[in-house]
Amino acid sequence: MNSKNFYIETYGCAMNFADTEVVNAILIEDGMNPVLSAEAADVVLINTCAIRENAETRVWNRLKELRSLKTVNTSLTVGVLGCMAERIKDQILEQEQLVDIVVGPDAYRDIPRLLAEVDDGRKAVNVLLSLEETYADIAPVRTVSNGVNAFVSIMRGCDNMCSFCVVPFTRGRERSRPMESVLGEIKQLCDEGYKEITLLGQNVNSYKDGENTFARLMYEASQVNKEVRFRFSSPHPKDFPDELLHIIAEQPNLCNYIHMPAQAGSDTMLERMRRPYTREQFLELTDKIRAIIPGVSLSTDIIAGFCGETDEEHEGTMSLMKEVGFDLAYMFAYSERERTLAYRKFEDDVPEEVKKRRLSEIIGQQMAIQEERNRAEIGNRHLVLVEKTSKRSDAQLQGRTDTNKMVVFDALDFKPGQYVEVEITDCTSATLLGKPIKLSSITEFANAVAVA
Repeated sequence: MNSKNFYIETYGCAMNFADTEVVNAILIEDGMNPVLSAEAADVVLINTCAIRENAETRVWNRLKELRSLKTVNTSLTVGVLGCMAERIKDQILEQEQLVDIVVGPDAYRDIPRLLAEVDDGRKAVNVLLSLEETYADIAPVRTVSNGVNAFVSIMRGCDNMCSFCVVPFTRGRERSRPMESVLGEIKQLCDEGYKEITLLGQNVNSYKDGENTFARLMYEASQVNKEVRFRFSSPHPKDFPDELLHIIAEQPNLCNYIHMPAQAGSDTMLERMRRPYTREQFLELTDKIRAIIPGVSLSTDIIAGFCGETDEEHEGTMSLMKEVGFDLAYMFAYSERERTLAYRKFEDDVPEEVKKRRLSEIIGQQMAIQEERNRAEIGNRHLVLVEKTSKRSDAQLQGRTDTNKMVVFDALDFKPGQYVEVEITDCTSATLLGKPIKLSSITEFANAVAVA
């Protein structure tokens, strides 16, 4: 058994944070102890994201800082986990000599053995991808948690092969956890008092366990505890059966919020991106979602300046976003990723200043749309799950509606983990401001809305 202290820093998406919880469990089972800082650790692991250049830059900078820490603590072991591991293993191990251990997303069970190799004076690497690994039998350990929100990984990998995306190369092919395993983890989280659970996957709605579909999993999750909310991320527009939409509409604890990554708004761009839908099909889907789920909130992902993007294609993206009227958008300038089809087939030929200008136009328009949609909420009442004290004032709390909109309101005697009925009184483009009415519950609030 290894009694060393370990510390994990996590970068990137919710999937990475869920992976960190799996690694926590593996290392604690091996006898290691989690600590809250790199300075207090014998082993520091950086869980990385390779989706965008900015995330990788942050990791590189942090590794150089840790190299300085190693001059003070010569016995410190530094490792890189996750999506960057396979892609840059030679550079960080041999050329830059920044780390001692490199571990890919499917090799976390091997970390104790790899750490033993480091103790023997060797560099240690395992970046092999797996067709079976889902970590289904490992109960994640949430060492950093607000006790309110939790993430549950239901599948790993992706089969879509979008031309801009490196995920299939860093996380491998799709494979789903057994539904029994997922529901078992959900029940445990409910028993521990968590009030909101997000189901995670790179293409979450393609989940498949025998005859069990994602729609079936969402329904079964909603039945575990009627007073716990459920969300999911990230789906793909190609996998949205009507059954799933009706289940979301019918179950009060399935949140009226769907993330729908468009990426671009013109057919020519979507074709180059290898997105298997047209602009018209995407618009038809969003219309159908809003027809089946009244009051649903929609968010999206948008890439500015993808290979060969013309002014007309950029305007197509702008007009799509305006036509849909997304409540939230994650917007990025394209950054080339090695090994992707775009890297091999296309030229990253949109100048950086053009990418920045187009991204700025996209963001500016989206902020105006969000403020307009948020202003339409004034006077409405929402059930808000309190998450924590507001950043602005200890006298206020913040939490989210089931439509995933942040609300700030006076704390009074309310506490994190409680559901509070809030009347919206004002807004910004990012936040709703409200007046707390009373403590409530999902069932009570849903019944009141039905009567009204």
